Amino acid sequence: MKPTDIGNPDYFHKVVDCQWACPAHTPVPEYIRLIAAGSYADAYMVNWRSNVFPGILGRTCDRPCEPACRRGRVEEEPVAICRLKRVAADYKGNVVKRMPRKARSKNGKRVACIGAGPASLTVARDLAPLGYEVVVFDGEAKAGGMIRSQIPKFRLPEEVIDEEVGYVMRLGVEFRGGQWVDSLKNILDDDFDAVFVGTGAPRGRDLDVPGRAEAAENIHIGIDWLASVAFGHTTTVGKRVIVLGGGNTAIDCCRSSKRLGGEDVTVIVRSGFEEMKASPWEKEDAMHEGIPILNYLVPKRVEHDNGRLTGMTFEAVRAEYDERGRRKLVPTGEPDRLVECDDVLVAIGQENAFPWIERDIGLEFDEWGMPVLDQATFQSTLPKVFFGGDAAFGPENIIRAVAHGHDAAISIDKFLSGEDVAARPAPGVTVSSQKMGIHEWSYDNEVSNDHRFKVPLRDLKQSLSNIKVEVELGFDPTLALAEAERCLNCDIQTVFTDRLCIECDGCVDICPTDCINFTDNGEEDALRTRLNAPASDTSQALYVSGPLKTARVMVKDENVCLHCGLCAERCPTGAWDMQKYLVEMEHAGPGCRPRKRRSRAA
Repeated sequence: MKPTDIGNPDYFHKVVDCQWACPAHTPVPEYIRLIAAGSYADAYMVNWRSNVFPGILGRTCDRPCEPACRRGRVEEEPVAICRLKRVAADYKGNVVKRMPRKARSKNGKRVACIGAGPASLTVARDLAPLGYEVVVFDGEAKAGGMIRSQIPKFRLPEEVIDEEVGYVMRLGVEFRGGQWVDSLKNILDDDFDAVFVGTGAPRGRDLDVPGRAEAAENIHIGIDWLASVAFGHTTTVGKRVIVLGGGNTAIDCCRSSKRLGGEDVTVIVRSGFEEMKASPWEKEDAMHEGIPILNYLVPKRVEHDNGRLTGMTFEAVRAEYDERGRRKLVPTGEPDRLVECDDVLVAIGQENAFPWIERDIGLEFDEWGMPVLDQATFQSTLPKVFFGGDAAFGPENIIRAVAHGHDAAISIDKFLSGEDVAARPAPGVTVSSQKMGIHEWSYDNEVSNDHRFKVPLRDLKQSLSNIKVEVELGFDPTLALAEAERCLNCDIQTVFTDRLCIECDGCVDICPTDCINFTDNGEEDALRTRLNAPASDTSQALYVSGPLKTARVMVKDENVCLHCGLCAERCPTGAWDMQKYLVEMEHAGPGCRPRKRRSRAA
């Protein structure tokens, strides 16, 4: 193998598994260290730059970072990355003065954002400080989109939404609330230089079984019902409630029902429990509140008495797989199951809906009714129109919508500046040695077996009595410090200098995971099999040095390295160094970078 090019920004970026897995590439270890040091405002600003909504995401994120967490390789549970993000938001204090200011002058370009959800707000956040006149349209009176309308207040309090949406709006963004856009052509005719479509996936899938139409009065589409609850239009529900679906929307529906008078609330899913799309912690929360989840039941018909809903009949199925691993649900032959109910909430998926986009303006759609987009730039076939969030490629989550917003803002900025939209900026990289002495480091590198700390919850009776009472209380500073110390500092990289190595094997002897090897070089497939601990995970790189004095090479398996620093402490020649590798993704122009806080001496 050739020597590893650690100068490639993506190499060590991938090694920071949590940051690489985050769609917005938030520098996770960086802000966790700041939390451990009690620098909550600094930690918040690190988050705010990349993910825009730390307080919101600290409560609602789907957490793609956590399954990737390196702590999960040595213990069952990863670091509570998401809930530590909330700590930064809860204890940050007043950060208004650290935010970018409004642009002193406009650059003469107007950008329309259709929909006021996380993708559009991210575009507005990135472009407004650059001098763009950004106008955000939304049918609701307040901005936030699905963050405000579909996430229950017991998970995400209104004041958190108001605060973080407010940080965007105070940058000089014009918000036209209560204004439905029913024609993209009209927007294009209104002298906008670019348009961003961030309307989400606003249409819930319906149920098509006998009896559905007759009992329609008590059968509700989940996302519409949640919005009605959020805005106070729906305040009660029947005592017996069936929720159909296995995603997070279904869990939000069942937990909301429990707080609106539902005494017998049941989630019914056609798949197995492990196959449900709902996050594991969402399912745990539902079961903690006494809500059963019934699996492998397929809706067969709606039972009613002259239009009055009485129940639903389900067919029991099991999963079978063909030689390609494709699943098929087949009847078990058991008797059909009747579940009595007063209301049914249908949360079996969401779809995009673009009836307001004319089909004769040059914007192409595919066979599924989705816009034809460039996967990297989010530009449509109508060059001045860009998409992002759920409106781009279908339902995802908030953090993915934020990532789309950042990328689309770069594209819009380049498009309106006459630059090549496809030329994407490289991330910013900062590398700094953490050495403070011969064997001293500027960070805590002690690795201990500490189990994940649980987030305190409000008393169940109290939380179920009020739909606006937040269930999770969040970590206090003491618990936050304990959880933050579980982080393995994966951004502190073990950097090897081959010309300094004397091949004493001291690093090999002390490595707790046997990830360091001195061996003859070879092809990667063969090399992976003959290391001290075979490197079977090919998705993780091998760090290979140049030739040493014996013609051997140093090979380190990045997959199992704990970044503990013992190799660097043991090395007598300093061939190993611990270097912090900070990667920050570029955004649309320099104007949206938070201003650095001036020191007292300044």
